[in-house]
Amino acid sequence: MRHEHVVDAHRVEREPYYRSVADEVVLYEAAYSVRMPVMLKGPTGCGKTRFVEYMAHRLARPLVTVACNEDMTASDLVGRYLLDAAGTRWQDGPLAMAARIGAICYLDEVVEARQDTTVVIHPLTDARRMLPLEKKGEMLQAHPDFQLVISYNPGYQSLMKDLKQSTKQRFAALDFQYPQAEVEAEIVAHESGVAPDVAASLVHIAERSRNLKGHGLDEGLSTRMLIHAGSLIARGIGAAQACRMALVRPITDDPDMRDALDAAVTTYF
Repeated sequence: MRHEHVVDAHRVEREPYYRSVADEVVLYEAAYSVRMPVMLKGPTGCGKTRFVEYMAHRLARPLVTVACNEDMTASDLVGRYLLDAAGTRWQDGPLAMAARIGAICYLDEVVEARQDTTVVIHPLTDARRMLPLEKKGEMLQAHPDFQLVISYNPGYQSLMKDLKQSTKQRFAALDFQYPQAEVEAEIVAHESGVAPDVAASLVHIAERSRNLKGHGLDEGLSTRMLIHAGSLIARGIGAAQACRMALVRPITDDPDMRDALDAAVTTYF
Protein backbone atom coordinates (compact mmCIF):
# COMPACT_ATOMS: atom_id res chain seq x y z
CA MET A 1 0.00 0.00 0.00
CA ARG A 2 1.38 3.37 -0.95
CA HIS A 3 2.14 5.91 1.76
CA GLU A 4 -0.60 8.28 0.56
CA HIS A 5 -3.22 5.57 1.08
CA VAL A 6 -1.87 4.77 4.55
CA VAL A 7 -1.90 8.46 5.47
CA ASP A 8 -5.50 8.85 4.28
CA ALA A 9 -6.55 5.75 6.23
CA HIS A 10 -5.33 7.33 9.47
CA ARG A 11 -6.66 10.85 9.03
CA VAL A 12 -9.17 12.11 11.59
CA GLU A 13 -11.78 13.20 9.06
CA ARG A 14 -14.40 14.74 11.35
CA GLU A 15 -13.46 17.20 14.04
CA PRO A 16 -13.86 15.48 17.41
CA TYR A 17 -15.72 17.41 20.10
CA TYR A 18 -13.18 18.67 22.59
CA ARG A 19 -13.77 21.36 25.20
CA SER A 20 -10.54 23.15 26.03
CA VAL A 21 -10.16 23.69 29.78
CA ALA A 22 -6.86 25.60 30.01
CA ASP A 23 -3.98 26.37 27.65
CA GLU A 24 -3.36 22.74 26.62
CA VAL A 25 -4.13 23.38 22.92
CA VAL A 26 -1.59 26.23 22.62
CA LEU A 27 1.04 24.29 24.57
CA TYR A 28 0.59 21.17 22.46
CA GLU A 29 0.80 23.16 19.22
CA ALA A 30 4.09 24.69 20.41
CA ALA A 31 5.45 21.23 21.25
CA TYR A 32 4.37 19.85 17.87
CA SER A 33 6.00 22.77 16.04
CA VAL A 34 9.37 21.47 17.20
CA ARG A 35 8.21 17.80 17.14
CA MET A 36 8.75 17.47 20.87
CA PRO A 37 7.51 14.17 22.34
CA VAL A 38 4.56 14.79 24.67
CA MET A 39 3.29 12.88 27.70
CA LEU A 40 -0.34 13.38 28.77
CA LYS A 41 -0.71 12.70 32.49
CA GLY A 42 -4.06 12.21 34.14
CA PRO A 43 -6.72 9.79 35.36
CA THR A 44 -8.53 7.32 33.13
CA GLY A 45 -11.44 8.71 31.15
CA CYS A 46 -10.64 12.41 31.61
CA GLY A 47 -10.27 13.22 27.90
CA LYS A 48 -6.63 12.49 27.02
CA THR A 49 -7.42 10.33 23.99
CA ARG A 50 -10.06 12.74 22.73
CA PHE A 51 -7.55 15.58 23.07
CA VAL A 52 -5.01 13.74 20.88
CA GLU A 53 -7.69 13.05 18.25
CA TYR A 54 -8.72 16.71 18.32
CA MET A 55 -5.13 17.92 17.94
CA ALA A 56 -4.43 15.48 15.08
CA HIS A 57 -7.45 16.88 13.26
CA ARG A 58 -6.51 20.47 14.08
CA LEU A 59 -2.94 19.93 12.79
CA ALA A 60 -4.17 17.88 9.80
CA ARG A 61 -1.87 14.98 10.71
CA PRO A 62 -2.69 11.26 10.51
CA LEU A 63 -3.05 9.56 13.88
CA VAL A 64 -1.90 6.04 14.77
CA THR A 65 -3.19 4.91 18.18
CA VAL A 66 -1.84 1.92 20.10
CA ALA A 67 -3.65 0.60 23.18
CA CYS A 68 -0.74 -0.66 25.27
CA ASN A 69 -0.98 -3.84 27.32
CA GLU A 70 1.34 -6.07 29.33
CA ASP A 71 1.54 -8.71 26.58
CA MET A 72 2.69 -6.24 23.93
CA THR A 73 6.16 -7.03 22.61
CA ALA A 74 8.68 -4.80 20.88
CA SER A 75 7.82 -6.60 17.61
CA ASP A 76 4.16 -5.62 18.07
CA LEU A 77 5.28 -1.99 18.01
CA VAL A 78 8.12 -2.13 15.51
CA GLY A 79 7.16 -4.87 13.05
CA ARG A 80 7.92 -8.44 12.02
CA TYR A 81 8.35 -10.75 9.08
CA LEU A 82 5.18 -12.55 7.98
CA LEU A 83 4.75 -15.63 5.83
CA ASP A 84 2.37 -15.55 2.89
CA ALA A 85 1.97 -17.31 -0.46
CA ALA A 86 4.87 -15.34 -1.97
CA GLY A 87 7.23 -16.15 0.89
CA THR A 88 8.25 -13.80 3.69
CA ARG A 89 7.44 -10.12 3.77
CA TRP A 90 8.09 -7.41 6.31
CA GLN A 91 5.13 -5.70 7.97
CA ASP A 92 5.71 -2.47 9.85
CA GLY A 93 4.25 -2.28 13.34
CA PRO A 94 2.20 0.81 14.23
CA LEU A 95 5.19 2.73 15.62
CA ALA A 96 7.31 2.12 12.53
CA MET A 97 4.40 2.93 10.23
CA ALA A 98 3.74 6.23 12.02
CA ALA A 99 7.43 7.17 11.87
CA ARG A 100 7.53 6.30 8.16
CA ILE A 101 4.44 8.31 7.09
CA GLY A 102 4.83 11.28 9.44
CA ALA A 103 1.87 10.52 11.71
CA ILE A 104 1.29 11.34 15.34
CA CYS A 105 1.78 8.02 17.16
CA TYR A 106 -0.24 7.83 20.38
CA LEU A 107 0.71 5.12 22.88
CA ASP A 108 -2.31 4.96 25.16
CA GLU A 109 -1.67 3.93 28.80
CA VAL A 110 1.99 3.25 28.02
CA VAL A 111 2.65 2.22 31.63
CA GLU A 112 0.73 -1.00 30.88
CA ALA A 113 3.47 -2.08 28.45
CA ARG A 114 6.53 -3.98 29.66
CA GLN A 115 9.58 -1.82 30.31
CA ASP A 116 11.67 -3.76 27.80
CA THR A 117 9.06 -2.83 25.19
CA THR A 118 8.93 0.88 26.01
CA VAL A 119 12.73 1.13 25.66
CA VAL A 120 12.34 0.79 21.87
CA ILE A 121 10.83 4.28 21.70
CA HIS A 122 13.98 5.95 23.10
CA PRO A 123 15.83 6.54 19.80
CA LEU A 124 12.70 8.25 18.43
CA THR A 125 12.48 10.65 21.35
CA ASP A 126 15.88 12.30 21.12
CA ALA A 127 17.82 14.17 18.45
CA ARG A 128 18.34 10.98 16.43
CA ARG A 129 14.61 10.49 15.66
CA MET A 130 15.44 7.02 14.42
CA LEU A 131 13.91 3.58 14.92
CA PRO A 132 16.16 0.53 14.55
CA LEU A 133 14.36 -2.29 12.72
CA GLU A 134 16.89 -4.88 13.83
CA LYS A 135 15.21 -7.92 12.30
CA LYS A 136 15.04 -6.14 8.95
CA GLY A 137 18.49 -4.59 9.19
CA GLU A 138 17.07 -1.10 8.61
CA MET A 139 17.60 2.12 10.51
CA LEU A 140 14.33 3.98 9.95
CA GLN A 141 14.71 7.76 9.97
CA ALA A 142 11.48 9.31 11.21
CA HIS A 143 9.52 11.50 8.81
CA PRO A 144 9.91 15.24 9.60
CA ASP A 145 6.23 15.44 10.66
CA PHE A 146 6.34 12.44 13.03
CA GLN A 147 5.60 13.01 16.70
CA LEU A 148 5.31 10.59 19.61
CA VAL A 149 2.64 11.08 22.28
CA ILE A 150 2.09 8.83 25.30
CA SER A 151 -0.54 8.83 28.02
CA TYR A 152 0.24 7.97 31.59
CA ASN A 153 -1.97 7.63 34.65
CA PRO A 154 0.06 8.59 37.76
CA GLY A 155 -2.71 7.13 39.93
CA TYR A 156 -1.76 3.64 38.80
CA GLN A 157 1.96 3.90 39.30
CA SER A 158 3.59 1.27 41.48
CA LEU A 159 6.94 -0.42 41.80
CA MET A 160 5.82 -2.90 39.15
CA LYS A 161 4.06 -0.43 36.86
CA ASP A 162 5.80 2.86 36.44
CA LEU A 163 7.77 4.52 33.68
CA LYS A 164 11.52 4.66 34.01
CA GLN A 165 12.97 8.10 34.67
CA SER A 166 15.04 7.62 31.51
CA THR A 167 11.75 7.41 29.60
CA LYS A 168 9.87 10.19 31.41
CA GLN A 169 12.65 12.71 30.92
CA ARG A 170 12.40 12.42 27.14
CA PHE A 171 8.93 13.98 27.12
CA ALA A 172 7.28 17.30 27.76
CA ALA A 173 4.23 16.71 29.97
CA LEU A 174 0.72 18.12 30.09
CA ASP A 175 -1.39 17.50 33.19
CA PHE A 176 -5.02 16.53 32.67
CA GLN A 177 -7.64 16.48 35.39
CA TYR A 178 -11.39 16.18 35.35
CA PRO A 179 -12.81 19.55 34.24
CA GLN A 180 -14.53 22.07 36.50
CA ALA A 181 -18.08 20.98 37.31
CA GLU A 182 -19.83 23.38 34.90
CA VAL A 183 -17.51 22.44 32.03
CA GLU A 184 -17.80 18.73 32.75
CA ALA A 185 -21.60 18.99 32.81
CA GLU A 186 -21.48 20.77 29.45
CA ILE A 187 -19.35 17.96 28.01
CA VAL A 188 -21.63 15.23 29.39
CA ALA A 189 -24.75 16.98 28.05
CA HIS A 190 -23.20 17.45 24.61
CA GLU A 191 -21.84 13.92 24.28
CA SER A 192 -24.77 11.97 25.74
CA GLY A 193 -27.77 14.10 24.81
CA VAL A 194 -29.19 14.53 28.32
CA ALA A 195 -30.59 17.82 29.61
CA PRO A 196 -28.12 20.17 31.36
CA ASP A 197 -29.69 19.61 34.79
CA VAL A 198 -29.34 15.83 34.46
CA ALA A 199 -25.72 16.24 33.37
CA ALA A 200 -25.07 18.49 36.38
CA SER A 201 -26.49 15.82 38.71
CA LEU A 202 -24.25 13.17 37.16
CA VAL A 203 -21.23 15.40 37.75
CA HIS A 204 -22.24 15.88 41.41
CA ILE A 205 -22.32 12.09 41.82
CA ALA A 206 -18.88 11.87 40.22
CA GLU A 207 -17.50 14.48 42.61
CA ARG A 208 -18.75 12.43 45.56
CA SER A 209 -16.98 9.36 44.16
CA ARG A 210 -13.73 11.24 43.57
CA ASN A 211 -13.68 12.24 47.22
CA LEU A 212 -13.63 8.51 48.01
CA LYS A 213 -10.44 7.91 46.03
CA GLY A 214 -7.93 6.38 48.40
CA HIS A 215 -10.74 5.65 50.90
CA GLY A 216 -12.11 2.53 49.27
CA LEU A 217 -11.95 3.46 45.59
CA ASP A 218 -8.84 3.28 43.40
CA GLU A 219 -10.33 5.82 40.98
CA GLY A 220 -13.35 8.10 41.02
CA LEU A 221 -16.00 8.07 38.30
CA SER A 222 -14.60 9.33 35.01
CA THR A 223 -16.13 11.75 32.54
CA ARG A 224 -16.38 8.82 30.10
CA MET A 225 -18.52 6.88 32.61
CA LEU A 226 -20.81 9.88 33.09
CA ILE A 227 -21.35 10.03 29.34
CA HIS A 228 -22.26 6.33 29.37
CA ALA A 229 -24.85 6.92 32.11
CA GLY A 230 -26.18 9.98 30.29
CA SER A 231 -26.50 8.02 27.05
CA LEU A 232 -28.67 5.42 28.80
CA ILE A 233 -30.85 8.11 30.38
CA ALA A 234 -31.22 9.86 27.02
CA ARG A 235 -32.57 6.57 25.64
CA GLY A 236 -35.29 6.28 28.24
CA ILE A 237 -33.63 4.27 31.02
CA GLY A 238 -34.50 5.53 34.49
CA ALA A 239 -31.78 7.76 35.92
CA ALA A 240 -31.18 5.69 39.06
CA GLN A 241 -31.07 2.45 37.07
CA ALA A 242 -28.72 3.97 34.48
CA CYS A 243 -26.39 5.20 37.22
CA ARG A 244 -26.28 1.80 38.89
CA MET A 245 -25.50 0.13 35.56
CA ALA A 246 -22.97 2.61 34.13
CA LEU A 247 -21.43 4.16 37.26
CA VAL A 248 -21.75 2.17 40.48
CA ARG A 249 -21.53 -1.47 39.36
CA PRO A 250 -18.50 -1.10 37.05
CA ILE A 251 -16.34 0.82 39.52
CA THR A 252 -16.53 -1.35 42.64
CA ASP A 253 -17.61 -4.74 44.00
CA ASP A 254 -17.30 -3.63 47.62
CA PRO A 255 -20.78 -3.65 49.23
CA ASP A 256 -20.06 -0.61 51.44
CA MET A 257 -18.74 1.42 48.51
CA ARG A 258 -21.73 0.44 46.42
CA ASP A 259 -24.06 1.55 49.21
CA ALA A 260 -22.26 4.89 49.50
CA LEU A 261 -22.46 5.50 45.75
CA ASP A 262 -26.06 4.31 45.55
CA ALA A 263 -26.87 6.83 48.30
CA ALA A 264 -25.28 9.59 46.20
CA VAL A 265 -27.38 8.52 43.21
CA THR A 266 -30.53 8.58 45.35
CA THR A 267 -29.65 12.09 46.56
CA TYR A 268 -29.60 13.53 43.05
CA PHE A 269 -32.16 11.30 41.33
